[in-house]
Amino acid sequence: MPDKSIEDGLNSTPGTYVLVVNLDGHRQITIGRQSTRQFQPGYYLYVGSAFGPGGLKARVGRHMRSEKKMRWHIDYLLPHTTTREVWYQPQLRLECTWSETIAVVDAANPITGFGASDCRCSSHLYHFQSMPEIDLKPPARVLSFVC
Repeated sequence: MPDKSIEDGLNSTPGTYVLVVNLDGHRQITIGRQSTRQFQPGYYLYVGSAFGPGGLKARVGRHMRSEKKMRWHIDYLLPHTTTREVWYQPQLRLECTWSETIAVVDAANPITGFGASDCRCSSHLYHFQSMPEIDLKPPARVLSFVC
């Protein structure tokens, strides 16, 4: 669990976020009603949006909690990972734009269908063998965690 509280960097403003998490080994994980998938070690970037009640603070805070109802695809992966950073941009709906930017990075391996059931993107989750450097437009603010 990260040492820094979500309250240290996010507020209830709506916006877009990217969870940057690390998986330290091979895992077979069942994602909701989907079949069991093999996840490789490395970094995963999950692109999401928070335009409901409580905005970024509520949505990202929910992702960080260990006790929660499993609702989204990412809820099944997160218990197996360590959160490294949250990239975010208040007020703007950039989920598909940022996902498309990440998708074209040479090292990106999309997890097809993951988190993109309500849009035309092929995925909102991308695997990288090492921590990626991605130039998002507009640039994201970064909340880093001590690991």
